[in-house]
Amino acid sequence: MSVQQKYRIQGVDCSVCAVRIQDAIAALDGVGSAQIDLLNNKMEIVTDHAIDRNLGELIADTVRKAEPGATLQSLDASTSTGSESLEKKNRLQALIVPLRIVLSLASLLAALSTSNPFALGFFLLSYLFAGYDVVYRAIRNMVRGNLFDENFLMTIATVGAFAIGEYAEAVAVMAFYQVGEYFQDLAVSRSRASISKLMDIKPVSATVIRDGAQFTLAPEELVVGDTLLVRPGEKIPVDATVLSGSSSLDTKALTGESLPRNVGPGDALISGCVNGSGVLHARATNRYIDSTVATILRLVEESGLRKAKTERFITRFAKYYTPIVVLLAAMIAVLPPLFGPDPFSMWLYRALVFLVISCPCALVISVPLGFFGGIGGLAKMGVLVKGGNYIQALARTGTIVFDKTGTLTHGRFSVTHVDIRPGMSYDAQEILMLASAVETHSTHPIAKAISEACTDTVTAAENIQEVPGRGISGSSHGKTIRVGTEVYLREVVADPFDFPTSSAGPSVVVAVDDTVVGRIRLADTTKREAIPMVGSLKKLGIVDLVMLSGDTNSSVSHTANELGIGEFYGQLLPQDKIARMEQLLEKKQTNSTVVFVGDGVNDAPVLARADVGISMGAMGSDAAVEASDIVIMTDDLSRIPAAIGHARKTVTIVTQNIVFALAIKGVVMALGAVGIATMWLAVFADTGVALLAVLNSLRALKHD
Repeated sequence: MSVQQKYRIQGVDCSVCAVRIQDAIAALDGVGSAQIDLLNNKMEIVTDHAIDRNLGELIADTVRKAEPGATLQSLDASTSTGSESLEKKNRLQALIVPLRIVLSLASLLAALSTSNPFALGFFLLSYLFAGYDVVYRAIRNMVRGNLFDENFLMTIATVGAFAIGEYAEAVAVMAFYQVGEYFQDLAVSRSRASISKLMDIKPVSATVIRDGAQFTLAPEELVVGDTLLVRPGEKIPVDATVLSGSSSLDTKALTGESLPRNVGPGDALISGCVNGSGVLHARATNRYIDSTVATILRLVEESGLRKAKTERFITRFAKYYTPIVVLLAAMIAVLPPLFGPDPFSMWLYRALVFLVISCPCALVISVPLGFFGGIGGLAKMGVLVKGGNYIQALARTGTIVFDKTGTLTHGRFSVTHVDIRPGMSYDAQEILMLASAVETHSTHPIAKAISEACTDTVTAAENIQEVPGRGISGSSHGKTIRVGTEVYLREVVADPFDFPTSSAGPSVVVAVDDTVVGRIRLADTTKREAIPMVGSLKKLGIVDLVMLSGDTNSSVSHTANELGIGEFYGQLLPQDKIARMEQLLEKKQTNSTVVFVGDGVNDAPVLARADVGISMGAMGSDAAVEASDIVIMTDDLSRIPAAIGHARKTVTIVTQNIVFALAIKGVVMALGAVGIATMWLAVFADTGVALLAVLNSLRALKHD
């Protein structure tokens, strides 16, 4: 059985370095894989067994050897210190880098206005102010045999410029490279801050009443059964049930809903929501680690580790791209002078221009940032995505398969009529009592509706046996009671029976011993946003809509026709739904995906089998979060086309960044190779493209 261990990793700032660390750790005995999320400074390691002290030390040593200065801290330990130290470091860098640039430019101006021999000294001083850290990292990596990264490119380009006497350009290239890096880091930090603010739902403290006294504790210290006091404006610390008091809850941070939700005694409180104007006393029903707020935070934090195919490709691409451009630059510098009349210094200058513009920063930063922003934008809508890979898959949706009950319909059944079989001595209430006796402990929506319709006191049946999706039986007062679908009752009861066809909703047949005594008809209403949702999907070009349900064919047909869904299947058992999903997956078009939308609990196998599994109305349901790839926290079906639209927007932004960066770099590379572009143009193009790509990625944070 594989074990996942998560770490905070600091001191790694390039994708090539991250790939190097991942490969080195993955090569260790007992380690299956390693994945680094640079934007969130996290690493996930999958091992064959729990990481003991020896393996832990070996992993830490491997990281230090692969990237000197990198540090690891287990996320199982307290991580606030690591996070705070990282923030302090970022704030310090935000002050130091501008100061270095100012000193560098001041020294450059002094060099340009000073005659020899002091000019060269000022040029060197200016260069060191601007890029001492870049040069240091390049030399450190070269000593360890890790040549090819952006530090190496910039060092070779600027040192080469010094070598041919282009002092001012060497200093300017390094200075403007640092300016570009500074603004890129600033944009990335703001992106992180936006998502951190978005996910600022963790309660800081909780007031608990024990033995009549009030205590202020951390949410992690609460236990199930604790009595909580939640004042106006405070966050619900853990999932709980209201004991007394009434109020309204602000659920916007979790669901994206602006309207508050009213709660009173007996209602569930979801952790992370903000209490309104009333004082509530509640009983904790979950520990913090198992509560909704902790589950959501864990999901968002881990989303960066599940990378999209494009993201993984760009990371690997950067590993091979840099050595290739260095080789091309070397060929530009060496081959033309050997076979032509032009001097070596001219072609060396062109090769240096080629190196400056070839830096892959625009790609390796903006692509993951685009997917990260897309995840944040969807989270604002109350749609939680487990990784960039699911955003990319959602954007390619070709077929959407819906569960019916609880997804397209409210899933709240009510008994509309009881059909008494001719010749039977039972009345309607007695048939409801019989059915309720075996259904009383079932959580199925139909069972709940039957129990609610029965007004008399019912004694629960014994020896309950349930056939999922078909029926249930039990014994009461010496009689065997069976309740289930017509198909199921025809199989288990020898008594032939017949009832008029009902298309308005599902129905169950009731039998006592081997005699069918009646039928209970129920109705479920379609959600009001279901029809507009289907229309929105078709506007997006998604016309392959399918409905799978365990309800009767007539009931499923009725709902499908009402919504305009052309392909539907009823009377399906759980294994039948999986079989249908397999068929749909086989029929799907190339580069398209099949999405399943369900409740996240009863449809877990189908959710797992689909290319993308979406669970609806999952607020407070850990099972839904675990079973799904995408979790929509409310029952609002309009979030489905909105999520697909935002996923497409995110992928478009990422594609724009890739095309824009490669096109500009390709043009300037060509101009540099033929002597038209200068190093000034190259550095402006490189930093400008990177900065514009990062800023474009931030658009993914905003949803339409």
